[in-house]
Formats: sequence, C-alpha cells, structure tokens
Amino acid sequence: MPTLDWLNRGEAFNVTGRVPYRLLESVSNHGTGAENLLIQGDNLEALKALLPFYRGQVKCIFIDPPYNTRSAFAHYDDNLEHAQWLTMMLPRLQLLRELLREDGSIWVTLDDNEAHYLKVLGDEAFGRENFVMNLAWQKRDGPPNDRKIGLIHDHVLVWAKHKDSSSKKTLAEEVFNLMERTEKSDAQYKVFDEPSGPDPRGAFRKIDTTANGKGGRFVDSLYYGVTNPYTNEIVFPRRGTCWRHSKTEMDRLQAEKRLYWGVKGTATTPMRKLFKSEAKAGMTASSLWLDAGLNQHASSEMEQLFGEKASFETPKPEALLRRVIHIASNPGDLVLDSFLGSGTTAAVAHKMGRRWIGIEMGDHAATHCLPRLQKVIEGEQGGISKSVNWQGGGGFRFMKLGAPVFDENGRIHPDVRFATLAAYVWQQETGAAFDPTWAKAGTPYLGTSYAVEATPSEDGSQPAVVTRTPRMACYLLFNGILGDKRPAGGNVLTRDVLTALVTLHAQLAPAGTTIVVYGESVRVGPARLAADGVTFKQIPYDISAR
Repeated sequence: MPTLDWLNRGEAFNVTGRVPYRLLESVSNHGTGAENLLIQGDNLEALKALLPFYRGQVKCIFIDPPYNTRSAFAHYDDNLEHAQWLTMMLPRLQLLRELLREDGSIWVTLDDNEAHYLKVLGDEAFGRENFVMNLAWQKRDGPPNDRKIGLIHDHVLVWAKHKDSSSKKTLAEEVFNLMERTEKSDAQYKVFDEPSGPDPRGAFRKIDTTANGKGGRFVDSLYYGVTNPYTNEIVFPRRGTCWRHSKTEMDRLQAEKRLYWGVKGTATTPMRKLFKSEAKAGMTASSLWLDAGLNQHASSEMEQLFGEKASFETPKPEALLRRVIHIASNPGDLVLDSFLGSGTTAAVAHKMGRRWIGIEMGDHAATHCLPRLQKVIEGEQGGISKSVNWQGGGGFRFMKLGAPVFDENGRIHPDVRFATLAAYVWQQETGAAFDPTWAKAGTPYLGTSYAVEATPSEDGSQPAVVTRTPRMACYLLFNGILGDKRPAGGNVLTRDVLTALVTLHAQLAPAGTTIVVYGESVRVGPARLAADGVTFKQIPYDISAR
C-alpha cells in the first residue's frame, strides 16, 4: 500500500510509546451522573490516559482538527509546517483507533489544505480496507468574493475500526442508522391507475426491472421473454439491457401482481412495484450534505450562547454533528471528540442521549466548553434542542490531566489507588479496557479473561456459534487490598496469601484457569507457584509504563 513520507516520519510512529500514562484528576461535578467527561489537557496525553479505562469502547469519534490553513486563530495555532502537522496527527489517529469499538467509526473534517494527505495517513492508521467514504459537507451558502473559484464545502473522511473479510461492508457500516424519511422521499410513492384498477395494497414506487448489459455485464440467463398479462405479448429487455431478476423471480413478481404494466397495460417493459408499506424505515444518506447546517449557523449558535460574535472562527453547526452521531451511534453509546473546540460534539451527543468524552487543551475548555455544557444540562434551547425535544438533565465531570502514573524509573505515583492500577494491569494482560464490575470488591481479583471464537454455520443460514474459553484470572496485591496497611503488608505474595488466593480463585474463576498475580514481591518458590498454576509479576517492574 502506498504510504506518505515526510521529515520525522519514523519518529512519529514511536511517539505513542513514549507518551506517559497520566492520572485524570476531578476538578468539579456538574448535574446528575458522572459518566460523561470534559477533560482539559493535551489531547495526546489525555487519549493515552483513557486507554486503560475505555480501550475498545467508543462507538463514534468525531474530530475537527486544525485545518493547517496558515492562520493563527484566537484559540489555537493553525500554522504548523506540513511535516509537523502530519507528525502531530499520526499518533493521535493511532490512539483513537485503539479506543474504537470493533463496530465503531471515526469522522474527520478537513478542507483541501490537508484532507488528501490525511486520507493516505488515515488509511495507514486504520487500514485502507476500512475506509468508508469521503463526504462533502456544504459549509457556506456561497463562494467567497475574493476567488475566481470558491470553496464552499469541507471533507468529512470516515473510517471504520474493522471489516470482516467475508463482507463488502465494514462492521460499522453494517450497523449504521438510516436517515429519517422526508416528505420528498415519501412523495415518490403514489397510487397509480391500472387496467384492473388501483392496487389495493396502496401507494408504490416504480423500480426499473432492467439493468445495463453493456461493458461485459450482460448475463445470458437474464435475457428471456416475459408475457404481458393484458396484451399476451411476449416482451424482452430493451436493447443493451437484461433483466435484473431471474426468470423464477420474475414469474413470482408476475403471479403476485407486483409488476406494473402501465395505466392501459400496454407497456413493453414492466416496472416492479415497491410498496410504501414495504419501504425501509429510513433513507440512505448521500455523500453530498447540502442540508446539515452552515458555519454561519454555528457562529449564530455561539453568539446566542455566549453573547459574543464569532467567539470561535470556524465552529461546526449542531445539525452537522446530529447527522454524524445519528448515523454512527445509538442512545447510550459512547461518543468521543479529542479536538473539542467550542464543545459542539459533546453538546449534541448529550442532547441525543449518548455518553460522551470531550478533550480540549486550551483555557477555553474552562471558559467556553464548561459553561456551554452547563447550559446544556440546564436545558438551553439553541441548536438542535427543539428538534430533539431537549429538556435538560444529565451531568458530567470536569477533569484535568494529573501527574504521570509512573515516574521515569517506573515507580508508581503515590496518588495511584487500587482501581487505577488495576486498569493498567488488566490492559497489559488482556489488551482491553478494565471493567470494575468484573472484579470482586474488597479482594485482589480483577476478573477472568476469555478467548472468544465465532464459528459460522456451514451454509451461513444460522448464527455463528460463539465459544468462550477462559484464558487467565488476574489478581492485584496493592494498596493494602488484603487489609494490612503496613508498607509491605498485604502486597507480598507469601504462602498464606497464595493459599487464600487459590481458595478465592476456586470460587470465582472457571476450573483450570491459570492465575496471574501482581504484587510488590514474592516469598514463594517457583515449584509451589508452578504447582498452583501461578505466574507472579512484580510491581512496578513488570508493568509497562510506556
């Protein structure tokens, strides 16, 4: 696959490994519930901090990164040298991919300054086979007067996390939501006259029964005669075409009176009836978005919220985010924006019943995003509020990046607590985010990891058989979890502690599951550990801090 080459490309691929894991510190709580997060801090470090807790859990990512337009805006510098911009974007794309669910997708807005370069860079980060589409979003209602050819659209580049080799579509596309039907689309369905009177099944849309047979696409078996039931004439596909359906299928359509032969029944090519009652519940979204709000609408939304004209130079309208979030997620799903800007993604996700995480580096995380989201939970009626019947409610936590979890020598920061270190240990052992509900409260048990394998049926007619095989159970001796608060107490794997863990293991994990124990030190010999199926790993040295 072709790749981009630029100054410091090799260095860019190693950045994520050197980014330290940092603690997330709570600054304030707002509203009710605390599962939504507004994080102030460098988005690369924030994404790394989220990995142990949210890896593989985000359904939809929307980012509006700097367009690199060579401008210096009030809230961020949009004037990076091209190679610097690529070096900035690559590690962030890598971490964002790790946070996506298997059926998740990422949507990135850019203009012509960098969009085509990001297409190649994104293909490298997400896999070219996972590219979904380049959407064109109309962002202004007319071209600028200072150009002979004026740009009025932005690109929205979309990638999925994963694609099954047996399918033409990515997993994300398989579960994308259709757009709501419009009056214009419903107007295509009409009640048509026929020789025997209007069809009692109601309004239908006429669908062509022929396909273009040129360019090597002609199929001999799809060229046959069909009898017009009103004239008894045998008709064939028009020149240069063949039927779309097999003869068996056409006979079925004919028998069920699903072919339309015109008002007088004299048509030489029948049309297939698609009844309104049989139509899809929604509409396929096009790749050209002319009705998803404009930048000027977003500026007006900002002015209404903050009383300032253009407090952000290029905010995105809530209508655009509503469309993205509607297609790519469902209520309760997690939405992430790591270039939060004015806070639009988080605001729209909240109003649409999604969980969300927003990351913004500058002071306006506190001066703009925080008050905007506070207004959302109070029930502000701007943007999409009326169209989604938003009445307020919910809440979020305002967080900031804290100290590194591990220092340069790998030592654990004294502010780290059991649940936090458990997340890093679990991520290291399983490559997945830690879910505290898997653990046994008040014990060192973090959960059992399973190998999951799906075996499809031979003919594909039945759902795949999913087999879950236990791999290992993980235990963490840290922060006096066993009740002994002395510096080394309860954090050392002694014979007595091992006996207690084996007993606990028999109660909580499937038989035969191996045991992995993290602790400060071990006072049990290798033979005894092997006999009990235990692998010991020392804190902090056996924890990957980078």
